[in-house]
Amino acid sequence: MPAARESLLDAAYTALTHRPWSAVRMVDVAASAGVSRQTLYNEFGSKDGLARALVRREADGYLAGVERALAGSAEACARLTAAAEWTAAAARDNPLVRALLTGCWTERLPSPPLTAVASTSTVPAQRRADGPLPTPRDFVRKVRDRAATALAEPDAGPAVTAELLRACELVVRLALSCVAAPPGEGGMEELVRAVLPRHLV
Repeated sequence: MPAARESLLDAAYTALTHRPWSAVRMVDVAASAGVSRQTLYNEFGSKDGLARALVRREADGYLAGVERALAGSAEACARLTAAAEWTAAAARDNPLVRALLTGCWTERLPSPPLTAVASTSTVPAQRRADGPLPTPRDFVRKVRDRAATALAEPDAGPAVTAELLRACELVVRLALSCVAAPPGEGGMEELVRAVLPRHLV
């Protein structure tokens, strides 16, 4: 991602932490990023385009964190626990990730439509932000599939694969429930162990 684009998205996110999205002004975002307002419009087309790109970046960052968590240990339970803890922490610390994962968009946040929109910019990176944004159901499926792929054993039969997919989906849904009602210290691992097939614990 070009440096100016990343700086603009950083500035937009920082602005959002201090005021509702409706009060965030494009001129202030551009000034904070150290670029002209025209550069901002050239990059994103409009405030809605900026919002979509910001939401897309946070979604991608969340999924990258899931990948890191799943790659961090040799033990299946530890990897799933790390992914579940990352999900709960990301949703707790980032209001856009929380909205993406739960579907609960407050009036403080931008709420771009989840469907694809026509591109209004010739900047190639903008087209990606114009695509459909993931729904909570999409995230459950994406994280479930990534976890199952990371934990799959070679030559596993269809019954084992189906069992693994179910367990991974339950872990994702447990993690999402922990966004609203966090478990106590060490509680995430206990929850994950409770839903895993015996051969993965």
